[in-house]
Amino acid sequence: MKPMSYRREHRSSKSALLDGLEEGGLRASSSYSRDINEHDNDKAVQSLQDRVVFLKRLTGDIHEEVESHNRLLDRMGNHMDASRGILSGTMDRFKMVFEKKSSRRMCRLVAYFVVSFLIIYVLFR
Repeated sequence: MKPMSYRREHRSSKSALLDGLEEGGLRASSSYSRDINEHDNDKAVQSLQDRVVFLKRLTGDIHEEVESHNRLLDRMGNHMDASRGILSGTMDRFKMVFEKKSSRRMCRLVAYFVVSFLIIYVLFR
């Protein structure tokens, strides 16, 4: 059997050798790991930039579409206001005809109603 002091010396020399290797290995692996992490970060940043550009384009397209729809709705509202004015005039004429019961006015009122209807039809066609 070997004396106890020899075992301790052997262990300490082994651990000293292994510590040196592990430290060098850790330094190398941490440098390698740092390079990999930087590369992964660069990829993630590029991916995020691509997504931001895509979302920016998408929001621009949505904005244009919304503006287009707002213009369409404004035009429809203006047409509806014009139609409402025409119909209210026609209703006033109907009231006059029914109050006086004149056949000549009745024919004129029906003609105005038909013409109004045709104008509205042509506008929205």
